Amino acid sequence: MGSVLAASSPSPPPPVPGGPGLTSVPPGFTMPTVSPVSPAGSAVSSAAGGQQEAELTLPNPGTFEECHRKCKEVFPVQMEGVRLTVNKGLSNHFQVNHNIMLSTMGDSTYRFGATYVGTKQTGPGEAFPVMVGDMDNSGSLNAQIIHQVTNRVRSKLAFQTQQQKFVNWQGDAEFRGEDFTATVTVGNPDVMMGSGIVVAHYLQSITPSLALGGELVYHRRPGEEGTVMSLAGRYTGSNFIATLTLGGAGAHASYYHKANDQLQVGVEFEASTRMQDTSVSFGYQLDVPKANLLFKGSIDSNWVVGATLEKKLLPLPLSLALCSFLNHRKNKFQCGFGVTIG
Repeated sequence: MGSVLAASSPSPPPPVPGGPGLTSVPPGFTMPTVSPVSPAGSAVSSAAGGQQEAELTLPNPGTFEECHRKCKEVFPVQMEGVRLTVNKGLSNHFQVNHNIMLSTMGDSTYRFGATYVGTKQTGPGEAFPVMVGDMDNSGSLNAQIIHQVTNRVRSKLAFQTQQQKFVNWQGDAEFRGEDFTATVTVGNPDVMMGSGIVVAHYLQSITPSLALGGELVYHRRPGEEGTVMSLAGRYTGSNFIATLTLGGAGAHASYYHKANDQLQVGVEFEASTRMQDTSVSFGYQLDVPKANLLFKGSIDSNWVVGATLEKKLLPLPLSLALCSFLNHRKNKFQCGFGVTIG
């Protein structure tokens, strides 16, 4: 999320993208005479000028956190045990859900969640403010509040408690310009102790396909202070996205490719300087809309193989999910089964 938070004589307003521009003449100069053109020629010239201005208009690149998201969505999410989720819409703006997780490796848990969506419509399928929260049987709470302050400024507040004690909380501010996005995040600030984390993101569109940006992380606590900087680049093609992040913490590269409407693949490379470890992962997603099936699979350099299968039982509001992961090096196998109602 992002932050951006007189002349003696007024200058003329800037040209509107895609529309007729305004031309100012410097003092002491005169405009050359222009021979009249036919209406047909004028229409062609106007169309060509509009096309050039449209090509010069750069799109908003999105947020820095979304650079690798498209590739990560292809990979399956690990699940262990039995999970039952019940979603219930109480109104057009309010929804609750119940989540029961039965595990053989850890404690079984129950979570109750609620979601509220406001009446401020900012786009198709998008309204604010949004309040999301869930609490488990031990009293631990996770909550988020997201609000569109203006057309370009969005804010988010998130906090987490563990057994009635505050553990983490952070505040984000995001500014979206025509061709850039700037975000500032403040996490766990403590003025008395002089500790906290500040993260700044910036992503700029260089061309309609290329976006460059950076991340600056500053952390401080008693007896320790440090800064980590990373640079990122993302290239978006007609059916692929290539992203690279380099910094003091390591390197992260991802490649996403959409083969067709049914098949999507992704490759990730991660190298950590702190852990002194590198890994490569390959994942794919197969969508069979006629059968209401969604299959995801993955394999990485640590010889961990995983897969998930999701099946919607239409017209019933019921979905089934199967998950299995096998770690060949540690000789461990995990599987899970999930049911979602609503």
